Amino acid sequence: MLCKKTNTITTHQLDARRLLCPLPVIKVQEQAKKLKAGDILEIVCTDKGSLSDISAWCRIHGHDLLSSSTQCREIFMIIQIGNPS
Repeated sequence: MLCKKTNTITTHQLDARRLLCPLPVIKVQEQAKKLKAGDILEIVCTDKGSLSDISAWCRIHGHDLLSSSTQCREIFMIIQIGNPS
């Protein structure tokens, strides 16, 4: 995982490629617990169900899925961490 800090918001990166369901969303949840509200988590994964799983996880836990895209077989997502619920 890489980390980049600007002002008070920190951007973290999570590589979940080659992990199968449910591991990508579990890794996202583990990482999100370590972050502060407002921090950004950039995720790259290859499991086809990850986009819908992580999107639903964000809605349930109060985080914002800022963007998602697919290139070749990789799925890229950017999440902003919300307040802990």
